[in-house]
Amino acid sequence: MIRPLVIDPLFNQFEPLSKDHPDLVASIEKLANHARVPIPPDRIFLMAASQKNDAINAYVTGLGASKRVVIWDTTIQKTTNDESLFIVGHELGHYVLGHVWQGFLLGAGGLLLALYLLFRCLHWAMDRWARDWKLTVKEDWASLAVLLLLLQALLFISSPVISGYSRMQEHAADVYGLEVIHGLVPNSEEVAAHAFQVLGEVDLSDPNPPPFVTFWLYSHPPLAERLVFAHSYDPWSKGESPKYVK
Repeated sequence: MIRPLVIDPLFNQFEPLSKDHPDLVASIEKLANHARVPIPPDRIFLMAASQKNDAINAYVTGLGASKRVVIWDTTIQKTTNDESLFIVGHELGHYVLGHVWQGFLLGAGGLLLALYLLFRCLHWAMDRWARDWKLTVKEDWASLAVLLLLLQALLFISSPVISGYSRMQEHAADVYGLEVIHGLVPNSEEVAAHAFQVLGEVDLSDPNPPPFVTFWLYSHPPLAERLVFAHSYDPWSKGESPKYVK
């Protein structure tokens, strides 16, 4: 509720998108209404991301009266308006599909499990090697180094699960983005595919990473997979019902 109003402006500069891009505001408003997330024009903002980096992004944030769409100025500089709409549609997908609260709850549950495992592993390691490490009691501050080592090991082992869950959410948002711009943007599949290409070029992404690297580390599907999917996803021509946006 308070982050868009209080926290974000401490670190970034925002201004109404309608100031310089009224046509894009009208398109985003139409897109948001189609997604059943009505956001008035005065809550669609431009963020001066170019002051800090070259990345492309947009996001939906806030709750109730603080709900808003934010698009980075780098996105507008490096993509067409239709491609920007697809990026916004992807982010609307995260919002509509509940990925934020799902991730929060799963993260909280995962943290609880991780703390318990760290507690058990720390006691096991201390019982076994405390004498060699010259640690007399578990409450010794030096045991913090052991805890941090165990934490890194746990994060490494759990990376495939975390990455796989993130890739699943990102793919769902891709599907949503393709569906929500269909009929609003001409040649929507080509527009989405080119948006992915621009994102990959800006981020210097490897389009075809080794499967093992993807499995262990990638939070998003590989670029080549996203391009192929954008070109091939077309339930409308097959007489099928879209998955999310009816």
